[in-house]
Amino acid sequence: MKKRPVDIVVISDVHLGTYGCHAKELIKYLKSIKPKQVVLNGDIIDIWQFSKRYWPKSHMKVVKLLMEWIAKGVKVHYITGNHDEMLRKFVGFQLGSFSIVNKLVLNVHGKKAWIFHGDVFDVTMQHSKWLAKLGAIGYDTLILLNRGVNFCYKKLGRGPVSMSKKIKNGVKSAVKFINNFEQTAADIAIENEFDYVICGHIHQPEIKTIKTDNGSVKYLNSGDWIENLTSLEYAKGKWSLYQFEEDAQLMSSDPEVNDPSEMLEKKALFESLLAEFNSMSASKTTK
Repeated sequence: MKKRPVDIVVISDVHLGTYGCHAKELIKYLKSIKPKQVVLNGDIIDIWQFSKRYWPKSHMKVVKLLMEWIAKGVKVHYITGNHDEMLRKFVGFQLGSFSIVNKLVLNVHGKKAWIFHGDVFDVTMQHSKWLAKLGAIGYDTLILLNRGVNFCYKKLGRGPVSMSKKIKNGVKSAVKFINNFEQTAADIAIENEFDYVICGHIHQPEIKTIKTDNGSVKYLNSGDWIENLTSLEYAKGKWSLYQFEEDAQLMSSDPEVNDPSEMLEKKALFESLLAEFNSMSASKTTK
């Protein structure tokens, strides 16, 4: 398959290490593009729930593909989120074209893009982290249950449903939270004269212009790889929202990944990661 050239790709909320993560679909997508710059906008690895020892080889394959890009010199920015907040201890770390940051400002063809995960606006995260973690476990369980329901629906010849989307769209407080999140991000971006504000966190893919009395800004959200399977792409001078489920070619292609039921134990996982980092470091020093 010929790879699509992309100037910038923004991916968030992959949640590697959880049952809800669509790693196989993400691998197909990553293999289909050739980015110049990659922004991993938080919650790529779900460290909150990593203790459950669930790490399929397909999840490791995602990490290896990202490392291959770094080894080739593709600039990769890892912005920390709440589920991978442990990485905030390493903010400022840089290895070759890879860096770990809390937020990012990019110059995009003369315009300023302000990029951050978005958990800073989440009141639950600020005051009741235990409740947020409990909610994350409940969300992962709901996604797992949803997969079982959709398996039965498929057998009956019916289309898939998203229980989490129905809940978010049907509960007034959830809709209000999303609207407040978007408005707060836009207000701060306008005040600081940014042209784009790019977030993740709320699993709600979006591209729209938000106007206030003080000006306007383009608000973008990369969505997630749990229920929406989306990313943001900047190519040919404009932003677009990529949706895996609308990509008929990738949807019908073979997964070309190992059976996700095959697990890697923690020790094997970290040994594999260490080997990848050592290999990447060695390739940098020999150039």
